[in-house]
Formats: sequence, C-alpha cells, structure tokens
Amino acid sequence: GRLNADNARFLLLAVLIVLYMLCGAAVFSAIELPTEREAKERWEERLENFTRRHNLSRAELRHFLREYEEASVAGIRVDDIRPRWDFTGAFYFVGTVVSTIGFGMTTPATVGGKIFLIFYGLIGCAGTILFFNLFLERLITVIAYVMKSCHERQLRRKGVLPHNSRRGSGTSEADSLAGWKPSVYYVMLILCVASLIISCCASAMYTPIEGWSYFDSLYFCFVAFSTIGFGDLVSSQNIKYESQGLYRFGNFVFILMGVCCIYSLFNVISIVIKQSINWILKKLDCRCCHKCQRKLFRSRRNVVMPGNVRSRRNISIETDIVNESDTDGRRLSGEMISMKDFLASNKVSLAIMQKQLSETANGYPRQMSSNSKQNGFSGGVGALAIMNNRLAETSVDR
Repeated sequence: GRLNADNARFLLLAVLIVLYMLCGAAVFSAIELPTEREAKERWEERLENFTRRHNLSRAELRHFLREYEEASVAGIRVDDIRPRWDFTGAFYFVGTVVSTIGFGMTTPATVGGKIFLIFYGLIGCAGTILFFNLFLERLITVIAYVMKSCHERQLRRKGVLPHNSRRGSGTSEADSLAGWKPSVYYVMLILCVASLIISCCASAMYTPIEGWSYFDSLYFCFVAFSTIGFGDLVSSQNIKYESQGLYRFGNFVFILMGVCCIYSLFNVISIVIKQSINWILKKLDCRCCHKCQRKLFRSRRNVVMPGNVRSRRNISIETDIVNESDTDGRRLSGEMISMKDFLASNKVSLAIMQKQLSETANGYPRQMSSNSKQNGFSGGVGALAIMNNRLAETSVDR
C-alpha cells in the first residue's frame, strides 16, 4: 500500500545519502589529507626550532598554546581588532544564528548567554525558515503572473483577446494564476541563475574589500548562502573598512538574498530528488514484479484490473509529484479500486459470471428474453441478480 511505498522511498533515500557521504568522505580524504600531513610536519619543525632557540620545553610551550586556543574561542586575537560583542558584532552574530549559518567565530561564553541562545534560536530559526518558504511561494506566484501576462500579450497581438480586457482582482486573480504554476525544473533553473548572479556580484564586492581571491570569495558565498558556515572565511571582521557602513549594509543584503535563493533552490532540488527516487522505485518494481504480476493476472479469470493510468504532465512546483489519491484514477497497482470502477470495467464479466451461475443452479441453460438477448445479460436470483438488473438498465440507457 501507500505506507509500504513511503517506507521503500525512505529506505532508498537513506541508502543513497549514506553512499553519497561515503563517496564524499573518500574524495575529501584523498584531496585534503596529504596537505594536512605536510602542514603538520612543517608545524612540528617550527615548534622544535622555536623551543631550541628560546630554550623552552615542549610541554610548557604546548600548554601556552592551549591557553591561547581558549582565548581565541572567547574572541581574543593577536592583532588589535574591534570587540566582537559590541552591538554591531552582536547583530551580525544573531543574523548567523537565525539564518542557521553559524560561522563559529563568535560564540557565547557565559552560561546565561548559552541558555538565552537556546530559546532565541528555537524561535528565530523557525521564523526564518518560515520566511524562506514564504519567499519561495511569492517567487512562484511572480513567475506564474509573468507567464500568464506574456501569454495574454501574445493573444492580444494575434487578436484573440481584446485589448481592453481587464484582469480580475482579489480572489479571482489568485484563482486565475492556479493554472499557470511553473514546473519544478523551470523554477530550479531560475533559482540557479539568480543564485549565480548574486554570488558573482557579492564576490566582486568581497574580493577588493576583504582581500580575498575571487575564487575564495565564491567559496565563501556558497558556504554562507547554503548556511553551512565553516567559519574559515568570515566577512566584516576587520577593525575598519572604507565606507564601513555601506559595506556592512551590502554584506547584509547579499547574505539575505543569497540565503533565500539557495534555501529555495535546496527545496526545489529535494523535489527533483524525490521524483528520481520514485522513478527508481518504479523501475525496480517493474523489473522485479512485472513478470510475476502478469502470470498472476493470466492465471485468474475475470480478474478486476485497475483503470488506465493517466499520462503524466509536466509536474508543477505545487504538486511536486503526480498525485496518488483514490479519486483521480491514478492508483498504485496494489491498492483497492472503487465499486464505480469495478462496475465500469467489468460489466460483461459480471454478466457472464451471473449467467454461468444461473445455468449451474438450474441444471440447464435458461431461456433468455428478447431484452436480455439484446443486451447479453441473463436472469438470476440474489445479490448477483440485483447487480445484473442494474447492469442491464445501464446498458439499455446507453
């Protein structure tokens, strides 16, 4: 049934994610591990030279470095930079919290701050996720409106639609856009282009101001916009910038727009992944069970077969997959069909079965009336007779 299909989809997705993680771990380990080993060897050599030059023990020096690491976590740096917990720094921090970026370069050190962060983040993250979802809905509505407007403009040029026709307002306008919802792939393309444009523009701003390379700026944009937030590169952390107020405003706008686009893109990609999983399950089910089902159907006489499945259209962003309700005729092969479909697809089979049962009960073939001969039905008694009469009436009406 439906529950089994959902469980199969869940298990397949879990297996694919685990395989994806294993492949990613293998690739990153192969790329980054040699560099890490080289850096560790260089550090050990520098540490040995420093202890020998200043006549220090390795244990004392390591203890001092651990203390510096603790100070670094609290926001202390070697260079004299602005406080991280002034109002602007705190505002930047709460922005990384509610957007779920979490760079990690600023974290609360007090017990009160940690407790407040739990409740603050619980409400803030939920509200921001809701904002991102509403942003995606508004984007879809705008795309639908543009598509509808372009279609009406083409009709006016062809003379099919009058130029003085006015669009409805309020609820009628919203209902008129329901049929213009774009496909998942169209929305995904638009979001990809928008994310790329925002990332390129933001990188052009970060490169000269932060002193990063353009590739590092693009890398930061993806890490920040996707809310991964490693914290190796963080914007707006220097003590002073040229046009500092304008730069911080631009940084805030780019991060907000980028997170909205990338988060919406992730939602759309998840729909495409869901479709792909359904397609894989369908192929596996067809290969494994098609022969068995065909043999089972051949072995049974007068078997009730489901109606024809409708052809799939371009899937809209709202439906995300073809609906599998019991009322629209698109059912899984293992689901029950309604009595309406039963009667519609098996009239002749039921009539023949009623005739055979009637002849067996009476011991001889019954004489059919002219009406029954005309319609191909025979008489009978009991529930099958009632059903047979109803089928005969339906046949006569047609």
